[in-house]
Amino acid sequence: MNSNLVFQPVAVDSAARASVKGQKPVAIWLTGFSGAGKSTIANALELALVERGRHTYLLDGDNVRMGLCRDLGFSDADREENIRRVAEVARLFVDAGLIVITAFISPFQRDRAMAREVIGADAFVEVFIDTPLTECERRDPKGLYGKARSGLIRNFTGIDSAYEPPENPGIRIDTLEDDLLTAVQRILAYLEKRGI
Repeated sequence: MNSNLVFQPVAVDSAARASVKGQKPVAIWLTGFSGAGKSTIANALELALVERGRHTYLLDGDNVRMGLCRDLGFSDADREENIRRVAEVARLFVDAGLIVITAFISPFQRDRAMAREVIGADAFVEVFIDTPLTECERRDPKGLYGKARSGLIRNFTGIDSAYEPPENPGIRIDTLEDDLLTAVQRILAYLEKRGI
């Protein structure tokens, strides 16, 4: 970090921002293979929270890569930087008093651990969208697995790049067993149990 930088204190803190919104801010971090259902669940979860009067923001992998992270590729180093940037943005949104939902493959344990550290363990909920690779390939909503199998896409998670499943996620959603409504209800119940 640049030694010429000095943190500027502000008059309104995160507790005051959360109090105005009447909620406990948190980052709900959805992880899983491409095609696992992260974006679908994230969208439905945000809608359910907004219907309950909660202040939210959804950070989706593809959307962020079209703006904030458009300069990054899919090497391991670029994936790490992508998640670092997302974690910093999520931390700012949590500081603003929001319930932040992130939907990112985030394939590496170390990167998710870094995100938890940046955001703060008390404000980080890891949700593993546990859909088998074979099912994600069957769904292949964006046609990416087909391209990866034919060599048109390199460093594709699950094909020629690793995915490290969470060892102890806050919530595990099995999309072969849980439909969309059940998945959202399970996450909401977990948040309520945690006082969020």
